[in-house]
Amino acid sequence: MIKAILFDFDGTLADTAPDLGHALNRQRTIRGLPELPLSKIRPHASAGSRGLLGLGFNIKPDDDGYEAMRDEFLDFYTQRLCHDTRLFPGINELLDQLDERKLPWGIVTNKPARFAHPIIKILGLAHRLGCVICGDDTGNTKPHPEPLLTASRKMAIDPTHCIYLGDDIRDVQASLAAGMQPVIARYGYLGNDQPPETWGARCLIDHPNDLLTYL
Repeated sequence: MIKAILFDFDGTLADTAPDLGHALNRQRTIRGLPELPLSKIRPHASAGSRGLLGLGFNIKPDDDGYEAMRDEFLDFYTQRLCHDTRLFPGINELLDQLDERKLPWGIVTNKPARFAHPIIKILGLAHRLGCVICGDDTGNTKPHPEPLLTASRKMAIDPTHCIYLGDDIRDVQASLAAGMQPVIARYGYLGNDQPPETWGARCLIDHPNDLLTYL
């Protein structure tokens, strides 16, 4: 019996790729490089600065100059945190239905709290959700199960009674390790070379409202 729904944030609840992409393209522009189209940026958005800097500059966390590039990217992102970010179509309706059914819901994201909380507030979600666990709230981030288990403890609901909806293979891995039921948001970024059907989740949805059918 499902008693709570937990959501990934970037690529699942909110389409943050336009603002993340703007920060990356600003870096490219000042270095004389052409902007990348959003269609190329979108699949990498769930991987945050690491994935986007890898896409834009072929640079990895162990490379010289990576930290300075990351700090610049995050500074640019902070300046335009929620300009074009929107909830995915159908998310508001889904959350309304969950509230109507008195099913508590929360967010578990690898996004640092200094970015996640302001966006969640601007999008009008802060007063509605049961918990928010960010990437720097626990000692480990997804695919480790600790953030999901922390969320289930905060909501006082056994993890076996929770669904976790995400758009990345790490979301499925974390969910399975926590004993939760993973559901894949096929409308999200899906930034992985492996097709989502191979990630290990029994349920994949093409639209947020499909989750209600699954429930």
